[in-house]
Parts: sequence; C-alpha cells; structure tokens
Amino acid sequence: MVIDYSVTPPVDGFLISPDYIKDYDRVYQKMEMRMEKSEAWSPENFIQWLTREGVDMAVIKARDIDTTHGKKISNESCADLVKKFPDRLIGLAGADPFKGKNAVNTLEYAIKDLGLRGVNLWPYEYNLYPHSKKFYPIYEKCQELDVIVSIETSIHFDSTVRMDLCRPLYLDYVSVDFPDLKLVGSTPGWPWVAELMGVAWRHPNVYIATSLVRPRYIGMSGSGYETLIQLGNSILQDKIIFGSGFPTLPIKQGIEELCQLPLKDTVKRKWLYHNAARLFGFE
Repeated sequence: MVIDYSVTPPVDGFLISPDYIKDYDRVYQKMEMRMEKSEAWSPENFIQWLTREGVDMAVIKARDIDTTHGKKISNESCADLVKKFPDRLIGLAGADPFKGKNAVNTLEYAIKDLGLRGVNLWPYEYNLYPHSKKFYPIYEKCQELDVIVSIETSIHFDSTVRMDLCRPLYLDYVSVDFPDLKLVGSTPGWPWVAELMGVAWRHPNVYIATSLVRPRYIGMSGSGYETLIQLGNSILQDKIIFGSGFPTLPIKQGIEELCQLPLKDTVKRKWLYHNAARLFGFE
C-alpha cells in the first residue's frame, strides 16, 4: 500500500507555472515538460495512471498566492476532484494569509463544506516566515478543526526573497504556540535536515514528507540526508511520509528507490503508507 503525499494532477485547474521565480525555466524545465505531455489527461486517466504507478491514494493540494503572485489553484477544483475519487484522493486547501479573516472563513468552508483535510502553505511565496503572525489565524483555525498544515521546509529557488523563509527551525516556534497543531514539513529540510529532525523529535505533532527529493539521493553518502535515514529508521520512524512531488519527480521510480534505502522493512511500510494513513485518520 502506498500513499503519495505530494502529487499535482496534470488536469485542468491544477496547472500553475512558477514564472514568478527568477530563472524558473532553468529550475523547472523538466517539470514543465512533464506537464506539457500530460495536459490532455482526464481525471479518469489520472487515476488510472496512479494505479499503474503503484499509488493507492494521493494527496493533492490547492494553492492561494493571489495577493503576492496573482495565482491560485482553487479549493473548489481540488474538492471536485476528490469528490469524484474519494477512495483515491485526499485534498488540502489553499489560504492566503494576506486576506485575513476572509482567508480563515474560506479555509473553514473548505474543510467543513468541501471536505478538504488541511491547508497547503509555501512561506517563500508570501515572503513571510512560518512564525509570522500573518499565518497565526490560519494555524488557529486548523488546530481548532484538527486538520493538518503542510508547509515548505527546505531550500527554495526564488532568489528574489530570502532562502531561510522556509527554514524548519521556525516550525519549532509555531509548535510551541500551537502544541496541538499537526504540521507536516515538506520537503525534508535541506540544507537544514538535522534541524528538521530535531523539531520533529521535540514535537509529537510534527511530521516530515520526503516530497521533491529523490530517495536515491537521500540514501547517498555525503548527501546531507544522513540524519533522515538514521533517525527515520529509529526514533522518527513513525514521523516520515513518502511524497514524490510529481511532476517534478517521477512516482514509480521514487517508490522503487525508497524500497532500496537501508531501512527496516517495517519502516519502509510506515514511510510508504502507515504514517500517512494514521495522520489522516485511516488507521
């Protein structure tokens, strides 16, 4: 059984070009090529393709960066796709922290009425640190509704804003202020991998998704991910969840590479399925 925590469906309503990132052609060339090849896919073709890739369930994400970049993957588009395939898809909402109370109301509607299961935030897209008070009303609502916050925690490639906007240390600040909030750090922290491990170790409700990093690189000596393998195979084995990051990275290849990592077989099953299933309340 496999749950992929990070998949962008190659169907209408989910195609956002990161053209606001300086030199995005260089950074996202492969992603753009995969999306172009997949543009004609129907939702049904997408689900059939997930099956062929070996994925039982996938997490898909809305996105609201309207204020800063004029772009959005609507909560309605995300919810409509989940409703068509509720046994295969899990949806996260988008929320723009600059929209204040409207963002909170929109988020509450997305959770209670549309059936989405949390919120998707990339701090660098707002030029805000994760512990900025602009995010706090969103965190408060997610804690109240007992849903997750998925938040970017690694290097990013928008060189017009500070790199440390996604530094995982700041999740510690958030977790201290919201101890019951479920946080998923995605991707796994490079170049602050050990720091993210420490935050997840300290806080019971912090998880780590492997999104956008090929497992082959995670397992390479000198890659900087050594602590992810060491602690993810032991004290944090219940905190790591698999995410391919498709279309940036291929899914089937990612699953195969994860199965080749020096992890216990029981731990591999946790990373691929059981930890995410528990996080979303399936077991």
